[in-house]
Amino acid sequence: MAVLTDSRLAGWKFSAKLGATRGLLRAIGVFGDPFTHLLMGQEDPYPLYARVRQRGPLHRSHLGTWVTGSHQVGSRILRDRSLFLNREEGGVPGHEIMDDIPWNSSILGLDPPDHTRLRRLAQPAFGPKMISKYQIEVEKLCHGLLDQAATADEFDIIEDFAGPLPLLVIGELLGVPEEYHERFIRAGRKVGPVIDGVTSLTMARDFRAAVDDLDEVFTELIAVRAADPGDDLVSRLTLAKEDGKLSTEELLAFCTVLAVTGFETTTNLIGNAVLALTRDREQWNLLRDDPGLARGAVEETLRYDSPALQAQRVPHEDTTLHGHHIRAGSSMVVLIGAANRDPEVYSDPDRFDLTRRDQAEHLSFSGGIHYCIGAPLARMEGETALRVLVERLPDLHVSGPVRRRSSPVISGCTRLPVSGRAR
Repeated sequence: MAVLTDSRLAGWKFSAKLGATRGLLRAIGVFGDPFTHLLMGQEDPYPLYARVRQRGPLHRSHLGTWVTGSHQVGSRILRDRSLFLNREEGGVPGHEIMDDIPWNSSILGLDPPDHTRLRRLAQPAFGPKMISKYQIEVEKLCHGLLDQAATADEFDIIEDFAGPLPLLVIGELLGVPEEYHERFIRAGRKVGPVIDGVTSLTMARDFRAAVDDLDEVFTELIAVRAADPGDDLVSRLTLAKEDGKLSTEELLAFCTVLAVTGFETTTNLIGNAVLALTRDREQWNLLRDDPGLARGAVEETLRYDSPALQAQRVPHEDTTLHGHHIRAGSSMVVLIGAANRDPEVYSDPDRFDLTRRDQAEHLSFSGGIHYCIGAPLARMEGETALRVLVERLPDLHVSGPVRRRSSPVISGCTRLPVSGRAR
């Protein structure tokens, strides 16, 4: 008889919990709750988003979660300082299976005052002066990646361009030396997909190993920067740690979350932009003829096909919103993808239009005090990448089957083969 080791038992328990969760969602979904169907993962969630909006600006799903697909209500929730990321007792609500994720102790998983303290330490790295400095390097990296990828008749825009670019950029921002690049990129690619949920025991093991590897990289780098500080974010945060402004755990978690979230958001932004533009040659030709429209293309991609699809808030006290009494500790989910195509705010919302003049700001970078700290960097990377692509590959087109993620929280491609004659 086989020996039932602790690791095998844990694996079986994990698989059983995952299967039971999926079974519960399927059972509840039978009753027609569109939010439940969204949680099961959809390659094209937008028909379900329309059904969510039809149920009202704010309503309670069959799971007990308060849900909105309204831009107005979503914006209000994200900017409301009386709402928090976590329940008072701590932990990220609704993500028990993800309790071991290191960024729960980082800026991504904290509320004020800790969130405010950490954000203030990192903010200078994302200011206009530093973004201008990074732009020169980003343009060089874009050309270098295309010099390698575009020599083939076909290449994968995700694997060969949109994936490695932001990892290299965030490595530059953090001050990761070249000798660590291979480990850094390999670990980042393993950790990133876990943002939208662990789907297997193998994925969980790969994630844990990758996090341990990132911890080793950053532990070594922090020791180097403590002895010889440079002009990078790890040096700045290391000095802040020595001054008692953050702990070692917070520093390591901060480095990991910046590496992973910066990579995932920008990779999907670039991939989603290329997919939308190449599906409508009129839009691609507009950008090709005027690369200055790259900024509009980035903003329209963020609205039309946002890399981030959900945001969650929790009231610590009973509250009233849009005529509903909401108890303390209740989960409130803003469906960003739905809000960004709200027909009450955007004209012809299901059409990609890089010349769009609607005034409402999309919610893809969240809002309020939790507005994405890396938004200026992501925007700059996206604009630079698109400008270089249309200049170097004016005839770029999708050349094979596209594989999209099926995730309730992240929208993006895992495979996007393209062809085009390089200049």
